[in-house]
Amino acid sequence: MSFPFEGETHVVSDGGAASSAAGQIADPAVAASSAADLQRARDYGWNERTNLDYDKLQQIGDSNEWLGAAQVYEWKDEYGDVAPEVPELEALLYGTEQRVTEGGHRENLDEIEVLLEGPTKVAPIQKFEDGGLHPVVLDNVKRCGYSKPTPIQAYTIPAVKLGHDVVGIAQTGSGKTAAYLIPIISALMGKAKKLRGPRPNAGTYDRRDNHVRAEPLVLVIVPTRELAVQIFDEARRLCYRSMLRPCVSYGGFPLGQNIQDLGKGCDILIGTCGRLKDLMSKPDVLSMNRVKYTVIDEADEMLGDDWSDELKVILGGGDANEDADHVYMMFSATFPKGARQVARDYMESHYLRIRVGRAGQAHKNIKQEIIEVDRNRARDAVYDLLFSMEPARTLIFCNAKASVDLLDDYLYNKGLPTTSIHSDRSPREREDAIRSFRVGSAPILIATGVSARGWDIKDVKHVINYELPSGMHGGIQEYVHRIGRTARIGNQGLATSFYNDRNEDIAQELVNVLVECGQPVPDFLGHLKPERTADIDFDDNSEDDGEVGNGFGDDDAWGAESPAADDSEAADAGFEADSSFEASAHSSW
Repeated sequence: MSFPFEGETHVVSDGGAASSAAGQIADPAVAASSAADLQRARDYGWNERTNLDYDKLQQIGDSNEWLGAAQVYEWKDEYGDVAPEVPELEALLYGTEQRVTEGGHRENLDEIEVLLEGPTKVAPIQKFEDGGLHPVVLDNVKRCGYSKPTPIQAYTIPAVKLGHDVVGIAQTGSGKTAAYLIPIISALMGKAKKLRGPRPNAGTYDRRDNHVRAEPLVLVIVPTRELAVQIFDEARRLCYRSMLRPCVSYGGFPLGQNIQDLGKGCDILIGTCGRLKDLMSKPDVLSMNRVKYTVIDEADEMLGDDWSDELKVILGGGDANEDADHVYMMFSATFPKGARQVARDYMESHYLRIRVGRAGQAHKNIKQEIIEVDRNRARDAVYDLLFSMEPARTLIFCNAKASVDLLDDYLYNKGLPTTSIHSDRSPREREDAIRSFRVGSAPILIATGVSARGWDIKDVKHVINYELPSGMHGGIQEYVHRIGRTARIGNQGLATSFYNDRNEDIAQELVNVLVECGQPVPDFLGHLKPERTADIDFDDNSEDDGEVGNGFGDDDAWGAESPAADDSEAADAGFEADSSFEASAHSSW
């Protein structure tokens, strides 16, 4: 059990005590020690954790409202073909204070080998201007600060434009969300008015008289509420000055408020499985009969047992498209074998698989350090680590919720500005924790791995694996996802992981990832280092060796059956590498 202090974002577990918020400390010796710790943190440069300043948040496009209630561009019937600019909304959508912007180290993104599998050759675009994008979408892309397509974007944009189902596998922080949103929104521009259901005029809307059933054209399914809100924010930016209205639905967002927002009309719906299933049971609120595009984001997480039944219901509802022209897409950094069954069940036989690098490959812009730490000294080690480098936004991962609570209490009571998040937190606590981390009032965030899946937060300079993910906690795939919260879109970052005797099950795969990325292997793992990079055997549960170049035809491959490609496509079928994107220690505690 945990409880929040009013107006605060720190959460204290049973038995914990927040030194600055819980009143006087009875023991003078403890009080003196606490004061000394607090002073050390301030002297070093760690700010004191502060309350959220909602007046300041409103100035940068946030408020004390639910994140799912953020403002979107509301199209009015009188706009005609060209919608006017709204400077106030534009400043909120495209301000860079909290938004991840492109970094100066894109070369490691652009030099990754891209492998394309499918019966149709897709020529990658080199510039967004080459993608045949609608002028409004192209303008929004520029407003977002995207200078040139990342490899996954370069291939996905033309593939979606051609109407193909797509499986996209790319490294964390490589622009997968924009890769599918940009071409989908562009394809619907000019068609939305004809395709969508009845919509009230935003200029005269009255919820008592003008409420409609939501009939989205696009459905994006995600594993966590935080990722849902993040994709919603990207959709808000890319839909600016268009008649496409994005909405988001997730557990914890008040249902009545969610239904009210959907009642204004919804063209792009981003949601978590549980809330989407609930809404689909209310046919007067939500219908999937007009869905043209379904996207499964963080597909490796979505295809696990926890969501399999709910996902089947949602995909079955979305497959009821009245015109039978449904496009399916799946995106992730890693791809387990379970993804193949979804491909067989829902995708066209001639879908495209776009793989940027190896499935499950870590990003070379991340400096990875592995430190051997005795389990009994891990708290001291992470405390020392936070004082060994310049204070910066830091994300600390634990395997268990109890570990999150205990570490949060310990560091907070040592004077550090922490907050924490996991699935036992109330929805409001989770949203405020994210807010506090984003704006820097609590620049140290402690979380479980699943809760942080897909996060894209500006200036996360350091990721710490307080507990490395064992096999039961996702193993090497989870490790790749965790460290991928830093070094986003051409930026650089550091990932430090604590290793102990309980991590032997991940040791070999960890060394393989380090060697592949050109990172140093610590001496205590040196015996696992292969003599040559070519000798590395990546067993990432993503694909069988026999599949490479053979996505179609056998029961264990990605496709269901051999497609009937025409003569012009047959020569281009199979697995190809495109030349456009050529591959190019601490002491122990």
